[in-house]
Amino acid sequence: MPDRIVLGFDTSAAHCAAALLRGEAILAERVEPMAKGQAERLMPMIETLLAEAGLGYADLGAIGVGVGPGNFTGIRVAVAAARGLALALGVPAVGVSATEAAAFGLPRPCRVALEGRGGALIWEDFPVCERGGPDEASRGSRPQQAADGVLPPGPAPAAPAVPLAVAVARIAAARAHLPDLPRPAPLYLRPADAAPPREAAPLILP
Repeated sequence: MPDRIVLGFDTSAAHCAAALLRGEAILAERVEPMAKGQAERLMPMIETLLAEAGLGYADLGAIGVGVGPGNFTGIRVAVAAARGLALALGVPAVGVSATEAAAFGLPRPCRVALEGRGGALIWEDFPVCERGGPDEASRGSRPQQAADGVLPPGPAPAAPAVPLAVAVARIAAARAHLPDLPRPAPLYLRPADAAPPREAAPLILP
């Protein structure tokens, strides 16, 4: 479906970003820096993009969502929204990592590195694909975290070539046709900061 309308969005860091594509054309795009409040801002932003493009939710053919690594709350907000929209609209939802999106459109091999919390760097290396050229929809290894901000030996990190939400949408468009597509799920590199409850969980009866 070359003219499939794809919505891509990401709230995994201090921003709320969304883009709407039809084929190769970018119909609408928006990025708003914000340290918190993505849960309240995401859906109104999506509705604004749809209105700008003269479209409605029923026109969407696929959804791409940033699954992290990044901010725990922001990742959960975006993933929950993508799953809910996909279920309600009956369209595929595709999870895209932050490093995949950052590497989209870059010549391979390449390395990307993103700022994490506390001075850490989130990085990933992407090799040349088997057919000899960069495969925009292929995965590299897996995102890793350099806690001290020092990367292992390798190529210098490349700057992203495509805006985040646009990259998420383009990768989603390339994968939406795949069979047995897994549901988007948060991608975490470390345990959540939340403390476990002090009281025992209630017993679930059979």
